[in-house]
Amino acid sequence: MQWLNKLVDEVVKAVPDGEVLVESGSSPSGTYHLGHLREIITCDAIVIELKRRGRQARHVSYIDDLDGLRKIPANVSQDFDKYLGRPLCDIPAPAGSGSYAEYFLKGLRDAAKALAIDAEFIRSHKKYRTGFMIPAIEKSVERLESARKALAKISGRELDDSWSPVQIMEDGYLKKRRFLDIDTSAKKLTYEDKNGAAQEISYAKGDVKLDWRLDWPGRWWLLDVNVEPFGRDHASAGGSYETGVQIMKDVYQSRPPMPVPYDFVNLAGDTKKMSASKGTGLEALGVVKILPAEIVRYFMLRFPPSKRLYFDPEKGVAPLIDDFAALLAKDKKTAEDDQLIAVCTSSLDVTVSRISFTHLVASYQAALKDPARTLEVISRTDKLDAAAKKIIDAQLKFIDQWLKNWAPDDIKFELSAKPPKVISEPEREFLSALARKIEKAPKAADGEWFHKAIYEFKDSTSLAPKQLFGTLYKVLIDREHGPRAGWFLSILPRDFLIKRLRLEA
Repeated sequence: MQWLNKLVDEVVKAVPDGEVLVESGSSPSGTYHLGHLREIITCDAIVIELKRRGRQARHVSYIDDLDGLRKIPANVSQDFDKYLGRPLCDIPAPAGSGSYAEYFLKGLRDAAKALAIDAEFIRSHKKYRTGFMIPAIEKSVERLESARKALAKISGRELDDSWSPVQIMEDGYLKKRRFLDIDTSAKKLTYEDKNGAAQEISYAKGDVKLDWRLDWPGRWWLLDVNVEPFGRDHASAGGSYETGVQIMKDVYQSRPPMPVPYDFVNLAGDTKKMSASKGTGLEALGVVKILPAEIVRYFMLRFPPSKRLYFDPEKGVAPLIDDFAALLAKDKKTAEDDQLIAVCTSSLDVTVSRISFTHLVASYQAALKDPARTLEVISRTDKLDAAAKKIIDAQLKFIDQWLKNWAPDDIKFELSAKPPKVISEPEREFLSALARKIEKAPKAADGEWFHKAIYEFKDSTSLAPKQLFGTLYKVLIDREHGPRAGWFLSILPRDFLIKRLRLEA
């Protein structure tokens, strides 16, 4: 984990004493997706490594719920267009009770909990409405010309006279209004309303909000943030981080946090990043219900934040989990291996076994999705102690969800309820003969025995070897292909298998 060590080395050098504050940030404007998890997982890894080095560190997740609703997400009724411009914290939830912000934030909170991420969630509206942001508002207005020049310098565009450092709450909606004057003793601000008339408003209770380019560095200053990961879209030249740095210097006269820009997480084959408003991507909470937490963390942390990640929920899960299982089982682990395992499993009970994911998936389905039966099946070829059984039992819960939600159709199978109605005479004769042979099979007959038993019929029937196996898949799972036939037959209940081969059940 060279990227993490290099980053933490720089943090320790920049903040040699005291607590290190790492901040993540997001807007609860829609459903949180897998891409959002990269930021909070990165923050958590930084905090874990700092603590491993004996430093005090804390992660705060700043939720911009005082932001106005800008667009209606795909999974929200278009009737919500009446709330455009209204703060997210003041809009009713799309379903149930509570606010719009709370409705969507719950998904992030629950996902963070499942990932064992220790973060303090800070709500923007509470900071404004309790007066925490007063110093930033006053400082921004006091140094208004410095702010204007800083934004113009970094963005490369001149700000006209209509530009304002603040947004004003009017009738429950945030509006861009021209700033005129401020009375710091009375905590009141004068602005120009839509009709050009001067109006006065208190800025002590959240009715005045800083423009985003001033708000972000304002909270860096007030919270004393030391490290800030953010998406690469904020890291572009003239972007919000670069302007934030200049604002910190010219307006708040403080040091900006160390930047940790990260690239997006895309679905495999998709050139565009996941979008909450468009409803594209995988829901964050759904992901942590299907993948073990340590796998989600491993997916995010095994490469540096600067690398774009592609996630394949169908074909990518098996190699990802097997790769992590191999890391756990590695005899001679390097210091980097140990570190990666530590940050991926911190505060978690490991739920990834040393049994290959593909083998577990096939065993679970062949055992009719019965966990106890699955353990019996696996125990025939792998020696399992109590600890290993406990891990597999936990992993099967995730496998069950993967099969229901992401697994491709050619992986999934179930025993068919009845034998097929259409079957040829040569197929019938082969199945009947195989049933007689299995009746005499040793009780402990394994997959190899069954495979040989099937293959022996290649010369005594008119069916080619491929047809022999295809016939079995057809009568058992109503498919042309399936798991290894010999192994599959060996784990099925013997009575059921014989009756099915005789086309009786």
